[in-house]
Amino acid sequence: MQAIANIQTPFSQKFAIPRQGNGLSIAKGKIKFLPHIDVMQALDGIDAFSHLWILFVFHDNLAQGYKSKVRPPRLGGNKKMGVFATRSTFRPNAIGMSLVKNLGFEDKELHVSGVDLLNNTPILDIKPYLPYADIENTAQAGYAEEKPTTSLKVNFADSVYDTLDRLSTQHADYLPLLVSVLEQDPRPAYKQQQADNKVYHLALYNSDVHWQVLANQNNSNSQAPSILVTNIKIIK
Repeated sequence: MQAIANIQTPFSQKFAIPRQGNGLSIAKGKIKFLPHIDVMQALDGIDAFSHLWILFVFHDNLAQGYKSKVRPPRLGGNKKMGVFATRSTFRPNAIGMSLVKNLGFEDKELHVSGVDLLNNTPILDIKPYLPYADIENTAQAGYAEEKPTTSLKVNFADSVYDTLDRLSTQHADYLPLLVSVLEQDPRPAYKQQQADNKVYHLALYNSDVHWQVLANQNNSNSQAPSILVTNIKIIK
């Protein structure tokens, strides 16, 4: 197979990318087509579809091969399941698919939202989402039946607001996207069940975000942990 395009997204590292597309992500992306694709011909009529299936390559995983059993985050990272019973990126053929919202075609680029792809991911194919065929009301989803409910409050240290303003000027969606990513608690699932004082780093657009999870200081269960963004560095 040959890639037809690459997608530009805010995510330059795998850590903290939303774990699903349109259902959990508000990130936007631009699909830039390769020269062998006749873009005007190939995308004729695509504006009639509100949502699209994107098939792509997990290109950052290729050197690591695949695993027959993996640890799904939805099971806390403690239980193994067969790779074909998961959406793990470590697959025999490193092919992924995501549902995205079609934001329109402009300057030979296809704009989409609900993106959960690494920046510069190779795109293999694009297909229309068809509600009559792609929605099955009686479907069962095993251990992932319900949408994740984790939603941590995100706070910012006073020292980061000037940098936040600069980045929001460069990227209009920077602040809501950062909050959306962090409130889903992007740490490995097993970390959510233990004390964790680690300072994590998250790469978003051209920034390096430092953050950590703060447990309730009085050890009461009446208040959930929260996230504190302690520093943001602009990467040039």
